Amino acid sequence: MTERVKDFPVFVKLSIITMGVLAFSYILYIGQGILIPLIFSTIIAILLNPVVNFFTGKGINRIVAISLVLFATIILLGALTYFIYSRLDVFTESFPQLKEKFSALFSNTVNQLSDSLHISKTKIHSWIEKIKVEGMNSGTVVIGQTLLSIGSVFVLVLLIPVYVFMILFYKPLLLEFISQLFQKNKQPVVAEVLSETKTLVQSYLVGLMLEAAIVAALNSAGLLIIGLDYAILLGIIGGLLNIIPYVGGLVATALPMLIALATKSPLDAFWVLLIYAVVQFVDNNFLVPKIVGSKVKINALVSIVVVIIGGALWGVAGMFLSIPITAIIKVVFDRIEPLKPIGFVIGDDQPAMGDMVLKFKGSVRKKKATVRK
Repeated sequence: MTERVKDFPVFVKLSIITMGVLAFSYILYIGQGILIPLIFSTIIAILLNPVVNFFTGKGINRIVAISLVLFATIILLGALTYFIYSRLDVFTESFPQLKEKFSALFSNTVNQLSDSLHISKTKIHSWIEKIKVEGMNSGTVVIGQTLLSIGSVFVLVLLIPVYVFMILFYKPLLLEFISQLFQKNKQPVVAEVLSETKTLVQSYLVGLMLEAAIVAALNSAGLLIIGLDYAILLGIIGGLLNIIPYVGGLVATALPMLIALATKSPLDAFWVLLIYAVVQFVDNNFLVPKIVGSKVKINALVSIVVVIIGGALWGVAGMFLSIPITAIIKVVFDRIEPLKPIGFVIGDDQPAMGDMVLKFKGSVRKKKATVRK
């Protein structure tokens, strides 16, 4: 059967692969309500597993150890959430002043556009009103989607601790199940893949949290230097948004720039842009390669593509999960002979251009010599 598949024309193989990818993507999309909590729970369970092992190694009952670790994790996350919420409460108290300043800034912008483009203010306001009406017509859809998102968040908050507890408790059973899926001669390779996957996820998430903390501290320090209101809150939000690859950094930069425009001046907004650009430069060239990039060997092109695909399939959760899932896929593909080329193209071990040119030239010459014979 394998030999027959190898004899298929290239376009047939591509058609089969395309249909398989589309079918798999459709399954991922319709099953996101089940898959996202499970994947998040599995990643969190892998992250917490060393702590659970530490307590069980001290003679503590496994159920008690898992409960203690989960309780401590929930307390830490709750404390962080409470801090952000309390700061947001102060932020919302300033909404009336921010609204007035945004209105004044908006009026000045309309006046400048009217003067520079020689368009009447009435026409500009009519365009804006038209956009508002169109926005209101689609507003019910947006509100409905937002309510669904909030509902799904509550479901995640309730489900994930239960899933994490069960995964940690039934870890021996799950590992034995995976082992029994493969022949005995393949089990050492499976054990190696599982061990490398566990190490990858743990080191990646720890590095990601450390990176987020450093970025939040740098953002907050920069905003405090220029005297921007809510500097610490905006810095922490920027550090958390930075976890979402590529897209999060843009949103994290836009938010304090808007606050600077409303509360200070365009020059302060420029300083915010400059500070965040410097932080992003430090993050991309020093923090990510040393802390996160060394754990996940994925090239930038594949990273951007999988983040976009993850966002299209699962939204923000898909953007966050896309990189670790791709890294795990690479670990698996590197161990399977037919899939090694895909694992290679996902990675960042780029061969020297000169070697590739010589290799292709040698292949062409060999083919020409064969044709002549």
